[in-house]
Amino acid sequence: MENQPDTVVVFCPNWVGDVVMATPVYSCLRSSFPEAKIVCVIRRYALGVISDSPWFDEIIACDDRGSAGFFELLMKLRSVKPDITVLLRNSFGSALLARLGGSGKVYGYKRDSRSLLLTDGPLPEKNDSGFVPVAMADYYLGLCRFMNLPIPADTRPSLYISPELQEAGKRLHLKYGIRPDELIVGFNPGAKFGTSKCWSPENFAKVAELFQEKWGCRIMLFAGPGEDEIAETITRTSKADIINTAPDRVDLRLLKYLVQRCGLLVTNDTGTRHYAVAFDIPVVVIMGPTDAAYTAASLQKTSVIQKKLACVPCHKKQCPEGHHDCMEMITPEEVFEESCLLMEKLKTV
Repeated sequence: MENQPDTVVVFCPNWVGDVVMATPVYSCLRSSFPEAKIVCVIRRYALGVISDSPWFDEIIACDDRGSAGFFELLMKLRSVKPDITVLLRNSFGSALLARLGGSGKVYGYKRDSRSLLLTDGPLPEKNDSGFVPVAMADYYLGLCRFMNLPIPADTRPSLYISPELQEAGKRLHLKYGIRPDELIVGFNPGAKFGTSKCWSPENFAKVAELFQEKWGCRIMLFAGPGEDEIAETITRTSKADIINTAPDRVDLRLLKYLVQRCGLLVTNDTGTRHYAVAFDIPVVVIMGPTDAAYTAASLQKTSVIQKKLACVPCHKKQCPEGHHDCMEMITPEEVFEESCLLMEKLKTV
């Protein structure tokens, strides 16, 4: 890009995992525009994901889903006076905000009836079934390629932990009685997307017993807002000694420390999985209704368990059939065996 902008605004994606998968874009913008003021627009609940990072000069934490939030964000954008806005959201509303916010140029994918609001942008590939599934990390970087920005050699996601956060994490480990040399297996049994992505609490409870019996490890259970009952069911029904972090209300920022301290993460297909990838932690993903192609990047230390069924992928928040076969056909023994194979491949256990 010939003219260096004074101010660049980037609209982060909405889902936590997508925010992580888009981190190579933030790095690309920072290196491409070293003198520019780079402003991040992000949903308030996801602020902890990008905290402590070196990419942004200003962060606008927002909730633009209602009219009040929309106009509040619009006023903030007008005060920023962006030369360029990069949309990592596909919505019409984000393009409207960027245009009404006075951005000189607006780049985003030409979809969702918003092409006239954009300065320019790529067309997503389509076939007879709709949009062609593309790994989201590559999808987001496609905007940088379209803008002729130099793509970093390393396009893996990255996250950051400040010394202050490091100390907070260590204090929590001390509270749980975890020694620095102990192997921790993290469990993430929830999913903000919906119940269709969730392996049953009983299965997590059983696989926890297998891990502790065979590996002698500590089991740490991560639970987000609204997932207390899931966490309680797992700890109540399992014979394993499980550390339930739910009562401590671990937020997305502190979760970064806890995940990077794990030796392995076992998780549903949710945002925490991408934390593990960003911190180069081995991860076993229990996947049901979603298309694995969307997350098929940076899988060097990832094992994905997914059943090949006629109904997969359906991308429904709840199983339309009611029996949830895509998740329930995955057994605790299968997850443990896959974990052993992954760790053996990586020469970790």
